[in-house]
Amino acid sequence: VAAVDLIAEEKYDHMVTWQNRQAIAVPIADAISKYRAVDINDTLVKTARSMGICLGD
Repeated sequence: VAAVDLIAEEKYDHMVTWQNRQAIAVPIADAISKYRAVDINDTLVKTARSMGICLGD
């Protein structure tokens, strides 16, 4: 729903993120401004892969 709201508001340079138990809009430039690596051996990564979720690698 939050993503559709962004489209209705013509905020095409924003994305929806989950923070403090709320869906909020943030500028994409802010979201990608700092690099945050993910450990490929992390339990969440392994769980996602076991569920058939593709992580782009």
